[in-house]
Amino acid sequence: MILLRRELGDVLRHQRQNQGRTLRDVSAAAKVSLGYLSELERGEKEASSELLSAICAALGLQLSETLMLVTEKVAVAEALSQPVRLPVTPEVAREVVSPAA
Repeated sequence: MILLRRELGDVLRHQRQNQGRTLRDVSAAAKVSLGYLSELERGEKEASSELLSAICAALGLQLSETLMLVTEKVAVAEALSQPVRLPVTPEVAREVVSPAA
């Protein structure tokens, strides 16, 4: 199952780490507790739009940019979770319906 909060957390953590910043630094800049930001990054908590906006601002990111990154991750996860449809020839279908004894 794809969880939006987990994908969002991955994006936030990735962006923070790419900037070489600590949880403490970003939590102080966003005026969010360090523990709560850590839970968000691990996908354990859901962020309100106000909180997400503050975290994005602390990371120097546009909210829309962050949401686009999350959308891309969700799209990839959805594609990977879809069953692969294999072509079934009439011969294979007959074998499945009445297997040889």
